[in-house]
Amino acid sequence: MEDKVYNVLFLCTGNSARSVMAEALVTTMGQGRFRGFSAGSHPTGAVNPLALEQIATTGYPLEQLRSKSWDEFGQAGAPVMDFIFTVCDNAAGEVCPHWPGHPMSAHWGSEDPAAFVGTADQRRAVFQKVFRQIRARMSIFVSLPLHMLEKNAIQHEVAAIGRTAV
Repeated sequence: MEDKVYNVLFLCTGNSARSVMAEALVTTMGQGRFRGFSAGSHPTGAVNPLALEQIATTGYPLEQLRSKSWDEFGQAGAPVMDFIFTVCDNAAGEVCPHWPGHPMSAHWGSEDPAAFVGTADQRRAVFQKVFRQIRARMSIFVSLPLHMLEKNAIQHEVAAIGRTAV
């Protein structure tokens, strides 16, 4: 399984800032082990320019980023996710689509920088702070040993066996 690339989907309501930053960070920091995706329950249709400013520092191709609905990832032919993380409290509480492949999920909430109201410098500072928080979480996540990722996937499947009607 050393060659496996893990697909990771980050969900937020608007898919304009936190989830998009997380997509870029997991892909760049994962050094080929992880492929990031992002989506929203109610996408704004545009990536926040201050999020793009932060992402530009990673070298991630900005032209690949767009604000999109999470419905895209529940459809036939969509990439099968290994992990799904909600990055805002609103998305964590919403009823999500069915995800093929039974990915592991967790909530990694953080402040919404796009909702902050203030001067341009204050807004930029909030985006920088949230970007650093996401980067710190990503650093831990992408450092997990591959055998731990597989163990967790197996644990998930074993738990699913226990829920099977006999």
